[in-house]
This record gives sequence, C-alpha cells and structure tokens, in this order.
Amino acid sequence: MTQTPTAHTSAQDQARARISVPAQHPMVTVLGSGDSLLRVIEKAFPAADIHVRGNEISAVGDPAEVALIQRVFDEMMLVLRTGQPMTEDAVERSIAMLKASDNGTSDGPETPAEVLTQNILSSRGRTIRPKTLNQKRYVDAIDKHTIVFGIGPAGTGKTYLAMAKAVQALQSKQVNRIILTRPAVEAGERLGFLPGTLYEKIDPYLRPLYDALHDMLDPDSIPRLMAAGTIEVAPLAYMRGRTLNDAFIILDEAQNTSPEQMKMFLTRLGFDSKIVITGDITQVDLPGGTKSGLRQVQDILEGVEDVHFSRLSSQDVVRHKLVGRIVDAYEKYDSHEGTGRAGAKGSKGK
Repeated sequence: MTQTPTAHTSAQDQARARISVPAQHPMVTVLGSGDSLLRVIEKAFPAADIHVRGNEISAVGDPAEVALIQRVFDEMMLVLRTGQPMTEDAVERSIAMLKASDNGTSDGPETPAEVLTQNILSSRGRTIRPKTLNQKRYVDAIDKHTIVFGIGPAGTGKTYLAMAKAVQALQSKQVNRIILTRPAVEAGERLGFLPGTLYEKIDPYLRPLYDALHDMLDPDSIPRLMAAGTIEVAPLAYMRGRTLNDAFIILDEAQNTSPEQMKMFLTRLGFDSKIVITGDITQVDLPGGTKSGLRQVQDILEGVEDVHFSRLSSQDVVRHKLVGRIVDAYEKYDSHEGTGRAGAKGSKGK
C-alpha cells in the first residue's frame, strides 16, 4: 500500500491522507461486501471524511484521527497479504487495539496484524487464531510457561484456545497425550439425582470438551485416540493419586474446585507436561460456604516462577456482541450490589 504523506490544511487545522491500494488486492477485500468494512471504519471515526475513488482512499479530518485511519488500513493490508480475509469483527478489534495504543492504555508492542495472523491450529478447512490482544498473550503464555491460568468471563476462548494448543502439542509430538478434566459440579444440579449409570451422568457434563475436540480433530479418530488413552476426558476426582507425565492437561471450570481439589490437581504435574487451568471466578457453583480454589490460588501462586496468570475481560468475548454487554452489565450490577450491602452493614452498625 502506498501512502501520500499527510497534508495539513491550516485554515481548519485538518489533515488529509491518500492511501493507494495495490492492484493485487481487489477493493472488495479492503472495503468489504457492500462496503461493510468501510462502514465500520466510518462509524469508528465519525468526524473524519473518508472517500474512495478507484483504488485510492482519502481521509480528511483531525490529524490524530487521520493518522489512525492510515494505520487501520495498513494493518488490514498486512492481514490481507497473508491470504486471510478481513471481517467486520476483525476491523473493529483492530481499531480498538490501535486506539488503545494511541491513548497509551495498551501495555505492549503487539500490532493488530500480529494478533490476527497468528495461527494456532489448522483443521478441517479452517484455522484457529487468537482474535484479541489478550487472547494472543494467553496463547503465548501457554508456549512459555509450564502452568497457565486462563481467568475470564464466558465466551473469551479460554478453554477453546487451550484445547487448540493441546491438539497442536500432540500433533507436533511435544506431548504423548491430552488429559481434559472438569470438577463434577453442575449449576443447580447434583449428578447423584440424574438418571443413568455413572458414565451416563458424567458424560453430558463433559460434553463441551468433546465438542471442542470434534472441531479440531477428525471425529472418526477421536474414539480410537480415547481407546488408546492418547486423549482422556474425565472428572477431576479421577486425577487423584496420579502423576501425569508427557501430557498436556486442561482443567476446565476451575472456579468450581475447592482449595483442596486445586492443590491435589496442581501436584499431579509430572515431567515434560504442561497444565492449563481455565475458569470464571464470577460463576462459582459450589455449595454455600465452600471457597473456590481458583480464587484462592491467585493469592498463593501469583509471582511463582513458571506459573502465569492470563486475565481476560468482556473486551475479549468472541461470541455474539451481546455476550460482552451482558458480562459488563452483570459486573456493574454485582459491583453496585456489593456497595449496597456494605453500606447497609455500615448503617446497621451505627
């Protein structure tokens, strides 16, 4: 992409930039079908005038905004150069990352193109990649550390990305097996009251882990790998008394572990193994009065060498946009309720 240096019109203190798109990139890949990608950029920079003529894009407006618009198109072109298409969601996330960097609220040098083009796993015609800066850092932490905690709300890709890294490690022979586990606590349900055998009771609870596996591996190979012990999906109680060597181990829904269960699980770590522990500390389903092992372990292991805590937020939700808004609304409500309860206790004591 060629750019004309930004020109300033002193009368209105505005800047003008011209961006030429190389001929090998059809304009529809840059602007989107029906100009959908262009509309995302226009919405993000409402005070700027953006015009397209042929393969040339011009932007006029506040100098800082025009510079950001140039950077947005630069990052888009870097992504397109890899053969990966741009989506409205990817453009929105790129703009958010660049604005955070420009405002000084980003704490790292990563660019949108670096985040959006990092391939974790290619399977069944599609590639699994991080979609946000925090997701990229979470994936990088899994590469660098033996034990990684992925803590964040629903929809942030904590478990899915960990599963992708596990499958990648198995395929590249970094480990000999994958072990996937969850504590057998279900929101509002007790397994003992469900009909069927123990396996039939446990199987539906572990189903999300099976579903993720089916996205990443040939479904026909999964029963064979499970029969051989190469992939194991089991409740957390099945981990007791074992030492897990040469394995990639994922503990999902870790907010529903007790402190004793968390310690038991962490001490299963064997040689040449890696552990990823995921959970959402705002959705604890433990019986009243039981402490969450995931909440406690943050105070115990924070700062311990080769243990890393990755924290994701509503900004990293990659499901429907409404999920992020729901997470924010609940956090706001919980914060308000907590303040209200504290105030009530204070007034009662007076």
